[in-house]
Amino acid sequence: MDVSIIGSGYVGTTVAACLADVGHRVTNVDIDESVVEAVNAGEAPVHEPGLDELVARYGGDRIRATTAYDAVCDTDVTILALPTPSKADGSIDSSILEAGTESLGGALAEKDEPHVVAVKSTVLPGVVEDRLVPRLEAATGSSGEERVHVATNPEFLREGSAVADFRSPDRIVIGTDSALARERLNALYAPVIEAAGGDVPVVETGTREAMMIKYANNAFLAAKVSLINELGVISREYGVDSYEVANALGLDARISEKFLQSGVGWGGSCLPKDTAALVAAARESGVEPVVLDAVRDRNERQPARLLSLLDEHVDVDGKRVAVLGLSFKPGTDDTRNSRAVPVIEGLNERGASVVAYDPVATSDMRERYPDVEFEATESAREALEDAHGAVVVTDWEEFETLDTEFDQMANPVVVDGRRVVTRRDGIVYQGLTW
Repeated sequence: MDVSIIGSGYVGTTVAACLADVGHRVTNVDIDESVVEAVNAGEAPVHEPGLDELVARYGGDRIRATTAYDAVCDTDVTILALPTPSKADGSIDSSILEAGTESLGGALAEKDEPHVVAVKSTVLPGVVEDRLVPRLEAATGSSGEERVHVATNPEFLREGSAVADFRSPDRIVIGTDSALARERLNALYAPVIEAAGGDVPVVETGTREAMMIKYANNAFLAAKVSLINELGVISREYGVDSYEVANALGLDARISEKFLQSGVGWGGSCLPKDTAALVAAARESGVEPVVLDAVRDRNERQPARLLSLLDEHVDVDGKRVAVLGLSFKPGTDDTRNSRAVPVIEGLNERGASVVAYDPVATSDMRERYPDVEFEATESAREALEDAHGAVVVTDWEEFETLDTEFDQMANPVVVDGRRVVTRRDGIVYQGLTW
């Protein structure tokens, strides 16, 4: 099948590479010429495990990138994978998606055959029908399903494991009233399902329901993490190992062990943005989001709790403090809503001399915090040298092997926000919730 994808970020590039890997021909449309050149040269524009090799294999061949929207006319399905960032009040900003939809409609005005448009961008129910469809109809000069058949097709890809998630999906959600859109999207995912072993549920539902599934999914996961973090805080006050408690909870089939690792909190582009949008939408509709407010509040408290544990052992004013981990999770260079942000800001407020290390995520943070030492630290060992305290914010695997590196510290106080460091004699170890 010939597929076009508008947007070449984490989602757009991952989807393009994985669809090409199962035999589809993919055209990526992006306004950034440097991104287009990178994809055509076989270089992934984003950091994601497994993505480099796929783009290197298919870029410029089975995956082609362009800045020209009219390339969509030679495809059967167009996937909209444009960002919908948060506004100051938490509601989504769909302006980028709307602009891309107008450009797409202008291109499709030249196509006579029916075309399917699948919205993969995360938007609340109503955005597709009230903002996107009217723009498509106005640009193409058509109405209803004369020429453009619209569907919603939310993604459930986790940064750091997006390729694996696409290849082995828990489910595929198709929201549409169009028989043609349903038919083509089922055909699009058929080889994905076959490659995954054939046992992948396909949820066929309405446009609005499909998008609410995405928001409900992320809100539930955020609530689960915040709940285990709160249980961890309570457990610690009783001298209880919250991880042992969580291991037992995970054996309950109604709960499962996933997302039960307590720590410094959740971040990234999805959970914070989607819970904020759901809270804003609830208030706009007159519903008080009591539970979701509590979920977000608990998450915001975790970095402050980490710093308070550090305060118990060292006055960091004028002292070197190592921050280990900058990305919001391991396996990605994404620092959006990373828990390292409030941690670094809290250390700066305390007058600490902050030195930070992350295996891949430094560029964005370097621009944001010019006073933080990044470039001189190419390893965790260098960051820890002569430090009076260390905080672990991201659970990169390499942090699990740290041992004698802590002996280089001036004052070996370690506050572990992810339970990756092995407690041993010779260091003052504090777990966040255990």
